[in-house]
Amino acid sequence: MTTNWAGNITFGATALHRPTSVAEVQEIIARSERVRALGSGHSFNRIADTDGVQVSLAALPRRVEIGDGEVTVTAGLRYGELVAELDAAGYALLNMGSLPHIVVAGAAATGTHGSGVANQVLAAGVSAVQLVGADAEVRTLRRGDPAFPGAVISLGALGIVTAMTLDLQPAFGMRQWVYEGLRGFEDVEEVLSAAYSVSLYTHWRGEGFEQVWVKQRDTDPEPPARWLGMTRADAQRHPVGGDPAQCTPQLGQPGRWYEVLPHFRLEFTPSSGDELQSEYFVPRAALVDALRALEGVRERLAPALMVAEVRSIAADDLWLSPAQGRDTIALHFTWYPEEGPARRAVAAVEEALAPLDARPHWGKVFSTSPERVGELWPHLPDAAALIRQHDPEGKFRNALLDTYLPR
Repeated sequence: MTTNWAGNITFGATALHRPTSVAEVQEIIARSERVRALGSGHSFNRIADTDGVQVSLAALPRRVEIGDGEVTVTAGLRYGELVAELDAAGYALLNMGSLPHIVVAGAAATGTHGSGVANQVLAAGVSAVQLVGADAEVRTLRRGDPAFPGAVISLGALGIVTAMTLDLQPAFGMRQWVYEGLRGFEDVEEVLSAAYSVSLYTHWRGEGFEQVWVKQRDTDPEPPARWLGMTRADAQRHPVGGDPAQCTPQLGQPGRWYEVLPHFRLEFTPSSGDELQSEYFVPRAALVDALRALEGVRERLAPALMVAEVRSIAADDLWLSPAQGRDTIALHFTWYPEEGPARRAVAAVEEALAPLDARPHWGKVFSTSPERVGELWPHLPDAAALIRQHDPEGKFRNALLDTYLPR
């Protein structure tokens, strides 16, 4: 019996296959009525579930083919298993998520992101997708194809992705500092724009934000010791109160891009362990309104909340992206693992953010209605049509897809 990373979901799959070749993936799809890919399991709802079989790509032969400004990788590779090789070749990814432990294909399929006003979701850096479709044939979809905007953040509905091609940029060094004591919401936009990647943390139990993580290129001027009423932390910090040694360096020491962009180090178990997560995405123009709305319900959030994080994402054109068509603020919530209190807090968040067109994260806990989801993603009908075209019999579908992307 298989569960997701958090242990809150027990999958209904009848078997979990670990193919060692693309040909074996084809064979599994050809003989199965229902199939879903399973990545790192770091989703918190049933997006990876099925009443058929699951397929993990972790055992496929490792493939890292570095070209001129791009790399083609095995879809089941974790980001942390790829980055040092890219850096040694003089390249960097455009951005990374908070965890280097997540699988490349799974992160792309669900709209995973990092932070930075100029940085898009990770899927926006994908230029080609190789997948095995419902007919068990291998096909490649490329940037520029009319349907490509629906092929990357596809929620696993087009087939089993076996390889992806990612955009690269020249490698660079980074430094990180943690500041403490950001009080005024009116300063948050300036803070989020101040470096390559910035994250803000709060427990919604007091005023403002307890921690601000600032990740900058090492060629940028060092930020001041005091800034907007904040002071630099004088030791490593952990956002959830765990062991700070699990976190990437924060005291301004130089490091490579892949050592600083994530929040957590690959050699440690990711994040804090038992938890649930939700995330909502509002237009960047609604930043202050969103923070004030959440402050208004913080007494309903705080008892269930381990920590909340605020990040920024640049707009993209991917049909099911959380940032499709608009520069975006990501409002992330890590809840204690008790389902009841977390669900009540989620309801409070959704109620507070409803006037601000808050899109839920496809892979996390949410209760937004299918009708509202259809309003929030204008290209959802295009995505549903593409899924029907590629999978007319529903081989890759599951209950979540049937709810939000009906046939």
